[in-house]
Amino acid sequence: MKKPVLTICHFLYCHIAKPILFLFDAEAVHNRATSLGKLIGYIKPVTWVMKKATSTDVPVLTQTIGGIHFKNPMGLAAGFDYEAKLTQVLPAIGFGLGTVGTITNQSYAGNTEPRLGRLKKSQSLLVNKGFKNLGIQETLKKLEGAHFEIPIGLSIGVTNTSTLSCQDDTIRDIVEAFKVAENSTVPFSYYELNISCPNLQVNVEFYSPKNLEKLLNALTKSKLSKPLFVKMPIDKSNNEVLEMLKVIAKYPVQGVIFGNLQNDKNDPALDPSEVKRFSKGCFSGKPTEKKSNELISLTYKTYGKQLTIIGCGGVFSPEDTYRKIKLGASLVQLITGMVYEGPQLIGQINIGLLNLLKQDGFGHISEAIGTEN
Repeated sequence: MKKPVLTICHFLYCHIAKPILFLFDAEAVHNRATSLGKLIGYIKPVTWVMKKATSTDVPVLTQTIGGIHFKNPMGLAAGFDYEAKLTQVLPAIGFGLGTVGTITNQSYAGNTEPRLGRLKKSQSLLVNKGFKNLGIQETLKKLEGAHFEIPIGLSIGVTNTSTLSCQDDTIRDIVEAFKVAENSTVPFSYYELNISCPNLQVNVEFYSPKNLEKLLNALTKSKLSKPLFVKMPIDKSNNEVLEMLKVIAKYPVQGVIFGNLQNDKNDPALDPSEVKRFSKGCFSGKPTEKKSNELISLTYKTYGKQLTIIGCGGVFSPEDTYRKIKLGASLVQLITGMVYEGPQLIGQINIGLLNLLKQDGFGHISEAIGTEN
């Protein structure tokens, strides 16, 4: 199965659009791109044409997870649509799911600049937003009356402020944001609990089992009405991750997402000359792929029958996606790959997955999950 229009779009993006866009400030380009995406999402004739170019609505890629029906496994990760602009355009690009956020109880204007930068040789982005967002109340207000064609999730994290100085305060802050979401009529399909952003000034962490248990216990008492996924770090040791998973598995959590940003500036996947340009922040894209895949595999081997895994990190092609699926991921999210390869990448990945599944003799995507473990 091929769609020549996607190949043409890929060529035009990589050879014409991207060289021009990369001349400008990364955050400014991001803001204009999301505003354009919001506009396009409400122009039905345009989205109809886009769907014709990207659509791969075939039973082979469909899954029902936690009672949610997904047309395909490709999702937009948290960190891109933190102003809730793209919920209407995502299906037209080919996404099977998307996440709004990360959103916090109170608004946050973002860390000091630079908040976003490009490392072209490393195929990475410098990220230093620190949960920049409008706050839960304002975000939900923007989405009142919205209808979502695909499952849309809401990522929630702790408000990035030094005034939250103790564990109990941060837990109350997070739980309050979830309560606001629960009382809203916005039709989110799932929640993400983001405990792994490395660019925060809050002097509290949820990586230690004791702290994580207190947070999940408080959320469980809230009796959330939607499946919950926990966004995990990738900069912890395997043993530390296993200790976190042991806690998570005790609670009504649908699954985990591996993972978040790379904060090791000495990682060999990063070009040192590019890293030197940035004094703060962490890194996305290809430098996260190896550890992401390792943790997907580890989690599938130990908790694959209990926790759904969403793979995230370093996805630039159908092969990257398929690798995560065969290691144990049921769904896959991306951001950076789309920035470097173009928005048509989602459609290309879905088509590529169909071909890869066929080559390996699988009749459905579920048959491939975890086959390399």
